[in-house]
Amino acid sequence: MSGNVTYDRAAAEMRRPLSGRGDPALEMRELVRFATLAASSHNTQPWRFRISPEAITVLPDFTRRCPVVDADDAHLWKSLGCAAENLVQAAPALGYATTVFTDESAGGVTIHLERSASVKPSELFAAIPLRQCTRSVYDGRDLGLEPLKLLERSAEAPGVRLILLTTRTQMEAALEYVNSGNRIQLSDPAFRQELLSWIRFNPREALRTGDGLAGRTSGQPPLPRWLGKRMLRFVLTAKSQAATDARNLRSSSALAVFVSARDDKAAWIEVGRACERFALQATALGIRNAFLNQPIEVRSLRPQFESWLGLKGEKASLMVRIGYAPLAPYSLRRRLDDVLV
Repeated sequence: MSGNVTYDRAAAEMRRPLSGRGDPALEMRELVRFATLAASSHNTQPWRFRISPEAITVLPDFTRRCPVVDADDAHLWKSLGCAAENLVQAAPALGYATTVFTDESAGGVTIHLERSASVKPSELFAAIPLRQCTRSVYDGRDLGLEPLKLLERSAEAPGVRLILLTTRTQMEAALEYVNSGNRIQLSDPAFRQELLSWIRFNPREALRTGDGLAGRTSGQPPLPRWLGKRMLRFVLTAKSQAATDARNLRSSSALAVFVSARDDKAAWIEVGRACERFALQATALGIRNAFLNQPIEVRSLRPQFESWLGLKGEKASLMVRIGYAPLAPYSLRRRLDDVLV
């Protein structure tokens, strides 16, 4: 059996339908499994889960942080918000109503679960195992007003606002910030080394770790790690990344920028939840998405980008490109036993 076939079967198994109804212990594990299908920066999956009889708490795993690209752990906390939102969307399918508590002092997000005969899952639940960050070229089609309205509505949250950039003039201006970010990031040896540590050059490597940026998801040919590392020194440059991002962005239908009123852990979690709902709604509509966060990650660029957006006191938190494209191979996830406290 080829490595790609084994990889794809493992990815499909992780995304199998939710099961276990009627067995409380299995239900909790299944909810955690669906939570782990959330988005995370570099697919680091920086979370752990504590299960109690009536709640699941999503906790940060600081051993999986990215101190160069995410020095303040903002992306890490947004990832926790993404996982929490998946859990909130999945719980009604097993007959649970949810209440979410964010406790910065406790260091996580707690989702309280209560049996309810009246809850029903939304269309976002069905999108959980299908959602992915699709890092390919899109087809450039116009999204239409109604899908854009649904996407805007999905991102509504306290202290969070969505800015949609839909004109070519706006998108070209945003591309300039993306490419400035590429030049700064890819000229930094520490950034390159950190990124390299999360790249999985072949299916065997990805299957062993269950995380990271697998070449399989972006159509890259499998390579031995020693060869991939050597080639990447010449292939991964600011110029080549600028060309890739320009092609990808110009093929997209719009950009979505998530803006928050505050810049702290609670706000980052709320942004993550909003972003995951947005991605699930997009998936339900057949719309793909992928992050383009360089103008936000590079601290020297971020104030300029925020000024260009017209922000006054608010903070740009995430940027996502959206459009139509076929699904790509899915990324992997770690084993449940590795993420449970």
